Amino acid sequence: MKHLIRLTDYKASDVFEIFTLSEQVMQGNYNNALKGKSIVLFFPTTSVRTRIAFEKGIYLMGGQSILFPPETLDKKESLKDVCGYLNQWVDLIIVRHNKIEVLEEMAKYSTVPIVNAMTDCNHPCEVLSDMFSFSKIRKDFIKDKYLFCGTRGNIGLAWKEASEVMGFELEQCCAKGYEIDGLVTYNNIMEAISGKDIVCTDSLPKNSLEEFKQCQVTKPAMEAANKGAVLNPCPPFYRGEEVTEEVIESEFFVGYAFKKYLLDVQQAIMLYCLMD
Repeated sequence: MKHLIRLTDYKASDVFEIFTLSEQVMQGNYNNALKGKSIVLFFPTTSVRTRIAFEKGIYLMGGQSILFPPETLDKKESLKDVCGYLNQWVDLIIVRHNKIEVLEEMAKYSTVPIVNAMTDCNHPCEVLSDMFSFSKIRKDFIKDKYLFCGTRGNIGLAWKEASEVMGFELEQCCAKGYEIDGLVTYNNIMEAISGKDIVCTDSLPKNSLEEFKQCQVTKPAMEAANKGAVLNPCPPFYRGEEVTEEVIESEFFVGYAFKKYLLDVQQAIMLYCLMD
């Protein structure tokens, strides 16, 4: 039994084991793996991609999903007591909550796996899925040079976790004051994108749009990256803000189908966490 709270709790070999499981899921090898098992999900109503992929993944493997809003975990009742009861009935707990400390506290008392479906400081399932997708379209995604364009938020911090685990080179393009500790940073997209193979973005707070004007990913910017470079904007992305309309309509955008593996990878994450 394993938790997934931070990617940095894992090794590269663990990530590749999840990728192997993802391949096996795609081949239909685990269609009844969750038969008779109950999985509790704590998700806000605004979640779309991650929640759908988890709920459908549970269904496809024969399990039962039970949904609660994340505010359920903010009640006066101690998380120790919440977990004490959940331990009696459920087999896995998937949590989207702004505070990672809530997940860490639950992990202390849970005898079933806790899976982080996003916090304010990381998003491990999303980045695992993206890396698996890159493994399908890149010769060696670990040797690629990555650029993250955005603030010091959960997506950028998740990519930093991934770079630490997998060993790939990651730099950041951002306005001054939004730097991620430990990364080489640039304040101009044309300078930052030189020599890069993979460009990842995150949506921007409305009050920072003007500050990030020099960091917007455009088609001319992608043309200045390495040959064959790709753009992977984290959804929801906003045309005219962190990315231009033109670059989303170009061959550089990885496309909507890039996220199709989110289903298989999240199924694999559940299987991996349930393994002894």
